[in-house]
Amino acid sequence: MDYREAGVDVEAGRDFVERIRSLVQSTHRPEVLGGLGGFSGYFQLPVGYREPVLVSGTDGVGTKLKIAQDLNCHNTVGIDLVAMCVNDVLTSGAEPLFFLDYLATGKLNSEQLTQVVAGITQGCRLAGCALMGGETAEMPGFYQPGEYDLAGFCVGIVEKSQLLDGSQVQVGDVAIGLASQGVHSNGFSLVRKIVNESPVMTQLLEQARGEGVEDSAQRWQVRPEGLAGQSLGEVLLSPTQIYVKPILDARRAGINIHGMAHITGGGLPENLPRCLGANQSVQLDPNSWVIPPIFQWLAEAGEVSVQSMFNTFNMGIGFVVLVPPAQAEETRQWFEAQEVAAYIIGNVIEGTGEVVGLLG
Repeated sequence: MDYREAGVDVEAGRDFVERIRSLVQSTHRPEVLGGLGGFSGYFQLPVGYREPVLVSGTDGVGTKLKIAQDLNCHNTVGIDLVAMCVNDVLTSGAEPLFFLDYLATGKLNSEQLTQVVAGITQGCRLAGCALMGGETAEMPGFYQPGEYDLAGFCVGIVEKSQLLDGSQVQVGDVAIGLASQGVHSNGFSLVRKIVNESPVMTQLLEQARGEGVEDSAQRWQVRPEGLAGQSLGEVLLSPTQIYVKPILDARRAGINIHGMAHITGGGLPENLPRCLGANQSVQLDPNSWVIPPIFQWLAEAGEVSVQSMFNTFNMGIGFVVLVPPAQAEETRQWFEAQEVAAYIIGNVIEGTGEVVGLLG
């Protein structure tokens, strides 16, 4: 017996590393020391910081991966992986410096996983951080053929005096909501339940089969009305927006951001209070922004309550910044000029850490 007979192909692993080498190098910043293939990565701290604070974050993509695997479309989930980590690190005011990934699969498919890494490197370039390396684990018997899982790890840096920790937020600050690119990477267990079990979807599938669709995985290729001609798969695999560069540029341009929240699992009600100070809440107006059609379709197809929708999905707002009232309109216009749709969605009030106004 040997390792290959046990299901682990070491030669395929070496080939995979060579295939992704140039992709990884395309993300490198001047502070990166050395190259790919060592036991660890080396990164020299940027110059100019008096009291540098390192900020770390980790996350995954969740069951959105099941849709990518069903459709054999793997070039966007890597962007999601980076986005989920760098957007979290960003909320403290930190600039992402470098990123690491963990990729696990039952049997290494170099072509498939190269697409995944291509997405990761694209995400790193969008965030301005270096992909320092990672781990590819081949685990036969643990994952079904074609399945893989992803985890990401990010380290950022911020001057201690510029660190956002909630203490800067003041009652009266205005909440500017930055638009999401759809569902992003949260709530997909509910999405998959709706698509797999709802009577509305059953009817759509019957119509699709009448047009020659037979594979149940092709349910993601159904094109419901209201989605501008796109299939469910196309809409749902839209990658998570990376907000790093416009946010950091806004701060450099003099916009006085007091707090930030990345709207992920739990939606606005759970995530927005995380950036507040003591004895504060946020009053929101749910009619102040455009909710993408996919959320309306999910609510109707799954008969999901308004409360559950807001507690599960981002509902069209992927990131929120809190700014002084005098800079509210200037901030909104600044992001619009950066091609990021922005809305004045509410303001900070006295309270006990709640989001009020979403449900009327």
